[in-house]
Amino acid sequence: MEPDQAFLEYAVKALVAHPESVETTRTIDQMGVLLTLTVHPEDMGKIIGKSGKTAEALRILLRVIGMKGNARVNLKINEPVGGKHAPEGVSEPAAKTVDEVIDELGT
Repeated sequence: MEPDQAFLEYAVKALVAHPESVETTRTIDQMGVLLTLTVHPEDMGKIIGKSGKTAEALRILLRVIGMKGNARVNLKINEPVGGKHAPEGVSEPAAKTVDEVIDELGT
């Protein structure tokens, strides 16, 4: 296992409640190294962090590790099945019109 991938697994396993579910894959292409991270659905919030700060910090540290080996390291976090995004075709309910709200208040 390469140092960048080993660091990512070590750091993520220390953050999550389900370390046995942490999986990383490492691919190399013309853009550099791509590390793909998959975690348990309950741990996504811990990996992303408030306003994405934890994910941003992991990406910065991986870039620093990559500089040592003259490689550009990028991190992709896979959204697990059952994530918080609504499935396609499901939309938010339409907002009520002013007339509908007035009718409800009047009754």
